[in-house]
Amino acid sequence: MQAIQQHDVGGELFWADAPDPVAGHGEVVIDIVASAVNRADVMQAAGKYPPPPGASPVIGLECSGTISEVGAGVDGWAVGDRVCALLAGGGYAEQVAVPATQLLPVPDGVSLEDAAALPEALCTVWSAVRDMPDPSPGAMAIVHGGSGGIGTVAIQLLRAHGYRVAATSSARHLELVRSLGAELAIDYRSDDFVDAVLTATDGRGAECILDVVGGDYLARNLAALALDSALTVIAVQGGAKTEIDLRTMMTKRVTLRAMTLRARPVTGRGGKDAVVAEVRERWWPLVGQGVVQPVIGARLPMIEAQRAHALMGSSESPGGKILLVR
Repeated sequence: MQAIQQHDVGGELFWADAPDPVAGHGEVVIDIVASAVNRADVMQAAGKYPPPPGASPVIGLECSGTISEVGAGVDGWAVGDRVCALLAGGGYAEQVAVPATQLLPVPDGVSLEDAAALPEALCTVWSAVRDMPDPSPGAMAIVHGGSGGIGTVAIQLLRAHGYRVAATSSARHLELVRSLGAELAIDYRSDDFVDAVLTATDGRGAECILDVVGGDYLARNLAALALDSALTVIAVQGGAKTEIDLRTMMTKRVTLRAMTLRARPVTGRGGKDAVVAEVRERWWPLVGQGVVQPVIGARLPMIEAQRAHALMGSSESPGGKILLVR
C-alpha cells in the first residue's frame, strides 16, 4: 500500500510505499476513503507528539472506509461493511489495521467520506464529560476553540446533553459557532469570556468548561466557573505550564480534569473500547438524526497532507475538520 511518510522529524510529508497492514486477533483492515486532520497530527509531524508504543508511525487518528479483511476473534463485522474508526495512528494511508472495538458504522444521512470527521471528536468530547453529573437546569458550558474540529462537535454534543453553550472563536468564525447552537459566541481576541458568561448566568458561572488552550487561561477559567463545576483540559495550545490558585478551586469546589484520548489502552480501565461503545449507543443515533453533524471546512487530496497541515496552522484555517480524501 501507500501512505504519507516523512524522512525526518519536521520534514516534508510525502506519499510513498509502506508495509501492507494485516488484521491481527480482534482487528480488521479498512480500505480508507478519507481521514481527517487533527492538531495532534500536526504536532506529530513536528516531532512534538510521538505515537504511543505499538501504534502505527503513520500519522492519522481517524478514518472512514470499507472493511477489506476481518481477523480472528471479530464478531459483528464483515468484509464490505462501511465504517469509520478511532485510530492510534495510521489514517493517512490506503489501508489501516484497527481493533474492531474502535469501529463505528457510518451513520444514516452521513456520507462515507464525511464520516471520517466524527470518531476522534465525538470520542474525545464524550470521554471528557462522560463521568460528570448531568447539568442542572439552565446550566452553561464553555467550549474554547469552538470553531475547530473538536469544538464544533463539542457545541452540538453539549447542547444535546442539556447545556446552554458559550463558545470562543476568532471573529470570522462567530457565525459558525452560533449556527451550531452556541448561545454566546465570543471573540477570544477582543471579548472577555469571563464577563460574558457571568452576565449570561446572573453571576453564577459555568458548570463545565472544555479547554484546548491551557496556559494562562486557567485563572480566567476558574473565575468563570460556578460552584461544584468542572474544568477539563484536552489540549494545551496556549502552553502547558501555569500557576494555579488552589484557594479559588477549594472555595468553588472545582474539579480540575485533564485527559488525552490517543494514549488510552484498547481495553481495560479507561479503555477506548468503552468510550467507543458508549458513543455508539448514546450519540450515534443523534448523528443519524442530524442533531450532531460533522462540520467539514475543507477537503484536500490525501497526497496534499503537507498543505492541509499548513492550512490548519494558518490564519486562514477553516472552521470544522479538514478532510484528506483518497
